[in-house]
Amino acid sequence: MKPQDAPVVTGFALVCVVVHILLAITGLHLDAIVRAGFIPARFDTSLILPPGPMMPFALTPLSSAFLHGGLMHLIFNVIVLLFVGRQLEAPLGGKAMGVLLVAGAYSGAFAQWIADPQSTVPMVGASGAISALIAVFALIFSRSQAPAIGPIPSHWVRALWLAAAWIGVQLLIGLAAGAGFGAVAIWAHMGGFLAGLLLARPLLRWRFGVR
Repeated sequence: MKPQDAPVVTGFALVCVVVHILLAITGLHLDAIVRAGFIPARFDTSLILPPGPMMPFALTPLSSAFLHGGLMHLIFNVIVLLFVGRQLEAPLGGKAMGVLLVAGAYSGAFAQWIADPQSTVPMVGASGAISALIAVFALIFSRSQAPAIGPIPSHWVRALWLAAAWIGVQLLIGLAAGAGFGAVAIWAHMGGFLAGLLLARPLLRWRFGVR
């Protein structure tokens, strides 16, 4: 697939790379993380902030998605983003992909805030947005069928199983890293994935006009 076939995802990945390189060259990487990363405790307006300009709190779920903690963090996210996202953008279209990425970023940030609203640790990375893509990718391209459970239709049963599996994996990763359930990126993964599960069918209906 050529880059022009998936301009939204390719452009997002390219901006992430350019931003990381520029911040590394200028030595402003850590400063950018503090000023544009998502910090849950900033919801409390009484929090004392460092002097100088700060990204408005409402925009930090988006700005933090373009920042990464290090080179390996960036490389891993870009690889997953391009592999999954470029396969999704062709059938879904650029507008739907844009909605999915933004919704994933905000849902991931919201989940992180719910998990630890007093945290002053900046959350950076496209984890929420990428997790939303993974959820939609799994639902669209999954060949397995889950039987309906009572009034719950089969597609929702499959979505619930996917959500449970993804959340379990993220919790295990957090525990293995010694960070516990409050690991910075764990809840962002969960929030983004759940957003993708909820948006998958509406986006397909929007794109193709089917139920």
